[in-house]
Amino acid sequence: MTTFAAAAPFDLADQARRLARLRQLARIMDTALRIPGTRIRFGADSALGLIPGAGDVIGLGISLFAFTEAVRLGVPPRLLARMIGNIAIDTGLGTIPVAGDIFDLFFKSNTRNLKLLLEHLERETKM
Repeated sequence: MTTFAAAAPFDLADQARRLARLRQLARIMDTALRIPGTRIRFGADSALGLIPGAGDVIGLGISLFAFTEAVRLGVPPRLLARMIGNIAIDTGLGTIPVAGDIFDLFFKSNTRNLKLLLEHLERETKM
């Protein structure tokens, strides 16, 4: 397994804190609120997307923070590439007026990336 040199050693308590922070971040960004009468959930990422230009840049910055945490946790480059792909899709399509805002309701890159990270860590602990 290849990891980035920037991955620092950490203990299980530190890993648990980082994962808890990432879970909370994904919830706030993607699923914190629900449209009444529906099963559609959204978060700050969708709301920020309503601010022309700046909203998508702020959402990108928050997603990149989560990505940086994945790097620190020692995620392999192939998985990091998938995570960047999710962020790029979310940011790129999210910038399209109106259609991007609707897209943001359904494509939850932070939740997708958290799931990828958790699946990776679970596989690592089974080895």
